Amino acid sequence: MGRGGERVETTESLSFTADKAGTIKQRGGKITWDEVRQHKTPQDAWLVYRNKVYDVSGWQDHPGGNVIFTHAGGDCTDIFAAFHPLGATSYLDPFYIGELEPGSDKKPAAQANFERAYRDLRGKLIAGGFFKANPLYYVWKVVSTVALAVGAWVLVAWSQNLGVQMLSAFLVALFWQQCGWLAHDFLHHQVFKNRALGDLAGIVIGNVFQGFSVAWWKNKHNTHHAVPNLVESSPDAQDGDPDIDTMPILAWSLKMADRAQQYSWGPFFVRHQSLLYFPILLVARISWLMQSFLFVFDSVPGASLWATKGATAERQAIKNVGLEKVGLVAHYLWYGALMLCHMSLARALLYFLASQMMCGFLLALVFGLGHNGMAVYDADARPDFWKLQVTTTRNVTGSWLVQWFCGGLGYQVDHHLFPMIPRHRLGKLHGLVEGFCKDHGVKYHETNMWEGTKEVLAHLSSVTKEFVADFPAM
Repeated sequence: MGRGGERVETTESLSFTADKAGTIKQRGGKITWDEVRQHKTPQDAWLVYRNKVYDVSGWQDHPGGNVIFTHAGGDCTDIFAAFHPLGATSYLDPFYIGELEPGSDKKPAAQANFERAYRDLRGKLIAGGFFKANPLYYVWKVVSTVALAVGAWVLVAWSQNLGVQMLSAFLVALFWQQCGWLAHDFLHHQVFKNRALGDLAGIVIGNVFQGFSVAWWKNKHNTHHAVPNLVESSPDAQDGDPDIDTMPILAWSLKMADRAQQYSWGPFFVRHQSLLYFPILLVARISWLMQSFLFVFDSVPGASLWATKGATAERQAIKNVGLEKVGLVAHYLWYGALMLCHMSLARALLYFLASQMMCGFLLALVFGLGHNGMAVYDADARPDFWKLQVTTTRNVTGSWLVQWFCGGLGYQVDHHLFPMIPRHRLGKLHGLVEGFCKDHGVKYHETNMWEGTKEVLAHLSSVTKEFVADFPAM
């Protein structure tokens, strides 16, 4: 539990807490923003929620994992609301240490008015039923997604022809990609408001069907939502977006590119990253499989080499480690049976590589369109919640087929602002968010898949040019 949860009672029944310098403060007293900003590490973390200050230092038991530390020393009001149901604020009560000193934030009136308008919009969406899922929609999504895997199995059982088997491999790849979007919906608690049911569905769809650990994915994805496109302030910090922590392979800012010098192959990749982008996507799923497996089976040799940042603490917080392990084993059993029951060993290896590489490409193509090539910020200079979410995110326009392929993440901006709104309501939400951004002069970017991909490649190329200009000898 954070230090704010440790109460020290005096003879007058007053509670006290110690600040960073060791000075004893009476709980419930006034605290300035300057004081809050001094407490911004996982071991010394203060948060502000609706002008109340909470000390969550070292709170490794937080149900959502280490994501809570991404806003240490800052205001978590809006990101907290985006990820928690009504009433969840009661969990913060034991960590309360005081109230913000009125006026100490020196926030411009326009910014304060904007935040109020955003919170009012959220209230209207709740009242309008935007957060309620249609059960029939998700029954259809589960059945139609599983049908892809059934089709893949029928094809390999029907014919030994290489072309038919490669078509089956493509269906498996598409099945995994669509499972990714489906597990994403369940684990954002868009479908079930009972979080245990959402997590259980996530294990079936994520671990068994797709081969990705739910706990591993939530560790990365929750942090990504909290700090999209933020470059960590230091190698030991937990305030960066793990989805752009791609060094030494890809650099999304000059600050990231500068770190290429720490790796023997770093400069080569940065110099050629726009050309290597698509080949890298082909092996993305294999990398994620290894990270996911070693996250759960952490006793396997080499697990530490593939661990994501904060993985040690996150492993300790896995709620369903037994189910996670059973789920991953079940995945490799059905996938192995699909290949080895109908193919020679050589053909099975070809099928494995084809299905894995096609899925990696299909997944990462959509991931890249969502955020890559958009604004990148240093973690210690990030903007407010709304601007951060909107300026780092790209919507993808297109027909119903494009939106199906993207799993609803064509409305990526809208999803980032309201991640618990079900996929089938994002189209209606889109008009409200777009109008809100226009009314308040906030940049809102959307384009089609082709233009978006060109923007990603152009961004990689521009980072390369900056890197070469700064380090011509590299």
